[in-house]
Parts: sequence; structure tokens; C-alpha cells
Amino acid sequence: MNLEEYFKRIGFYGPFSKPDLETLNQVHKHHVMSIPFENLSIHCGEKITMDHELIFNKIVRSNRGGWCCENNLLFAWVLKEMGYNPVTLGSRVYNNTINQFGPKDSHLINKVVIDGTAYIADVSFGASSQIWYPLELVSGKDQPQSPGVFRLIQDGDLWTLEKTGRKPLVLNEAFTNSPLVDKSPTKKIYGFTLVPRGVDNFLETSHCLQTDPKSLFTNKSICSLQTATGFRALIGWTFSEVTYNNQEGFDVLDMKDISDDDVDKVLKEMFNVLLANKLVPINNKAGYTI
Repeated sequence: MNLEEYFKRIGFYGPFSKPDLETLNQVHKHHVMSIPFENLSIHCGEKITMDHELIFNKIVRSNRGGWCCENNLLFAWVLKEMGYNPVTLGSRVYNNTINQFGPKDSHLINKVVIDGTAYIADVSFGASSQIWYPLELVSGKDQPQSPGVFRLIQDGDLWTLEKTGRKPLVLNEAFTNSPLVDKSPTKKIYGFTLVPRGVDNFLETSHCLQTDPKSLFTNKSICSLQTATGFRALIGWTFSEVTYNNQEGFDVLDMKDISDDDVDKVLKEMFNVLLANKLVPINNKAGYTI
């Protein structure tokens, strides 16, 4: 494991002289633009681990993506190597179907303090809820980014991340009422406390998420990658190219279904992902929007 390999993977070539906010912003954005959020291992016979070496080999050397317990764990290592002092936190994802947070920490994020100011770094939530840059840990402040306006709300020990987005403009009428299309103007994404968490805190949850028949991740094969103008996503057989349109107040969703024969081609050409094993796409009903 070395930084040079990682920097090459994300296309970051500096300058890097000190662990400041500007550098953190750049590395964070390069990561989300280069490394997909994906759970494809579950659907091609692979086990997802939280071993640093295996994660590095998978994401950096094998040109794959990963989910939060891989991407954000890797990012924490990167930050430490760069001279930052990240603290890993656990968060509970908000279920907008039943309007409540999940019962356990299922999403790993990092807190970074720079010159006395704390920030939340998260390179692995994916789709339209993905932050491009770290968020300042301050309550109630609107923090506009290309995907929308993010804000962190503090209520006692609980911090909640929420986002106000734009209306979706779906080009293909067949997908106008697709359950993948998020039509809520403001939504909660996840909640967390500032209690530090170690890898052990996520092992059981990571196992359950990739084995439980009721888990979102066993019911959907997901791959999403941020782009300069929005993001791409492949959910099961549904490929979406989303363009953020800040000035017009809506986001353009170009959605289509692809065939089994085209899945590998789309993964390679649109996400730069080449799988070693055969993917079995799946898109069962489960509360998930892009």
C-alpha cells in the first residue's frame, strides 16, 4: 500500500505540501469522480472484507469500486498517510419509506479537523446523495455543492445530514414513475454521533448487509460514479445518466434498461470497472432512489 498508487488511481497529481483544506477538497473530489460506489462483489460470488490490504488491492490495483466500509476505510488510511488525523464515525442511514433511521450503524464516515474546524468526509454514499467535498461540521449551515444543498443539523448528540435537491426531469417517459426516481425536495440521508468507531464496530453489520435476504444490497446490484456534470448509475439492468442543472432548477435523468449482454460493456465503458467474475444483476423491490 502506498500513496503514489492511490494518487494515480484517482488522477491526483498535486500539488501537495501540507494537510490543509484545499488539498482535502481536491483528493475527496478526485476520489468520488474516479472510484465508483458499488456492491457488485455480492452479486458475482465475492466476499466484501474490511482488511486494508485486500481493499487496497481491490480498489486501487484491480480498478474496482466499493461500498462505504471499503471506500471510506481506504480514505481514512489515505488521510493518515497524508498527515491528517481522521476519526472514523458510524452513521445510521435514514429510511425514507418508513421515515426513521436504521437501528444500527451501517454507514462508515470520517471526521477530519483542520485548523480547529471539523469536517465530515464521505467518499462512498453514491448517486445524488454523494457529497463532492467534505462538509463543515456546523449545525444549520447551507452548504451548496453540485448535487444540491447539503446541511448538517444537530439535535443533542445526534447529527443529521440532509439534502435539498432539484426536481427530476425524466427524458424517457417509461421511467417517469420509476421507484428509482427521487421526487422529494428535501430528504434526510443519515444520522451520526461523534463517538469514534473502530473497524470491529462494522464487521457484523457488513456481514449482514451482504448476506441478509432483506438487505438492500442483496436485493439490488448497484454501481454509481460521479461525473463532471452529475453522475452515472447502473441499478440492476437500469442505466441512468444524470445531469445536474443548477441554473434551471432541475436535474435531467436519461434512463434506459440494458440487456444482460450489455452489462459488462456498460460497466467497462461507463464506470471503468472490469469484473473478474460473472455478475448476476438484480433489482428487486427495496427502498432505494438515485
